[in-house]
Amino acid sequence: MAQTTNSGTAASAGTVAGAARSDAVSFAVIASTIIPVVPDPAQFASFYDDAYSQPPGQAEVYSRWRALGAAGKADHVIGLCRSASVVPASTLEIGCGDGALLSELHRRGFGGQLSGVEISEAAVRIARQRHEIESVEVYDGQHLPADDGGYELAILSHVLEHVADPPALLCEAARVSRAIVVEVPLEANWSARRTGKRAQAVEVGHLQRLDRGAVRALVARAGLVTAAELQDALPLAAQRFFATSRPAQLAAAAKWSVRVAVNRLAPPLARRLFTVHYACLCLQPDG
Repeated sequence: MAQTTNSGTAASAGTVAGAARSDAVSFAVIASTIIPVVPDPAQFASFYDDAYSQPPGQAEVYSRWRALGAAGKADHVIGLCRSASVVPASTLEIGCGDGALLSELHRRGFGGQLSGVEISEAAVRIARQRHEIESVEVYDGQHLPADDGGYELAILSHVLEHVADPPALLCEAARVSRAIVVEVPLEANWSARRTGKRAQAVEVGHLQRLDRGAVRALVARAGLVTAAELQDALPLAAQRFFATSRPAQLAAAAKWSVRVAVNRLAPPLARRLFTVHYACLCLQPDG
């Protein structure tokens, strides 16, 4: 369950409802970078090409996984925008993958003219098969092929944790749009410190380990203000997706119920204990 906060009423950029101190201070002992050696752009693109070029059986499973994730991401994008009366006539998703989120936004009649850019040519080929998306282009992961202010909304959903220089990409997003939705997993927590969890993060290409304070600092550094924010524990369907046995499904359901309860009752504690998804709507100061 997502909890949305209108940041216009927040005390400061370093606080959230119920927070006594910033996450950055709480997790000073946790390194911010998961992968210390960043591959060059060509290697990075190849990594994601491989991820979108799986055998048919695996490809179908991960396509369903991405569609499930897109439903939750669309909830967040639409909820945040509506909270600030942002109704875009054009939307650019940066790092759009196979286009699942853009397709879901189209299904819900949100976002106006939909476009995407993506570093992986394999993902772009899949996304271009979705005719509801106006255009999908390959980009270099750094420079957006768009004019200044070319879009009314930009989306960076589960992208900043994958890039070597998050501030630069967020600044580039701010160049092409006055409103940006950012979503990341907050992995600076005790659960994500475990060896197995760190290995999983590396396996899916996470370069950054972010907390709420770090994300808000990135937003401020890009010259943007946070108009609204939310944090969300994974839904039950996501927790159970890879659980193939009855005991595993029961364990996933129990895990989900505990995390949802903690996230609802004590959001700062939830961020310290386990990974939640954090999303914020960022606006130009005069927008």
